[in-house]
Amino acid sequence: MLKTHQATAKRFRLTRTGKIEKRRAGQDHFNARESGKVGRHKRHDVIMPATERRVVAAALPHA
Repeated sequence: MLKTHQATAKRFRLTRTGKIEKRRAGQDHFNARESGKVGRHKRHDVIMPATERRVVAAALPHA
């Protein structure tokens, strides 16, 4: 049985269609100065490109 790499599991999650998404760095702090449009975009996670997805999927055996 493969173990899940916990540092990876805390940073990435699987969507229902099997894609991996992550939170962009620096989105939760100093947002008062941002415009409304920027603030709305910061609320969403990023779908990882397929080239990086293989590396993360190897650390998440359930992926």
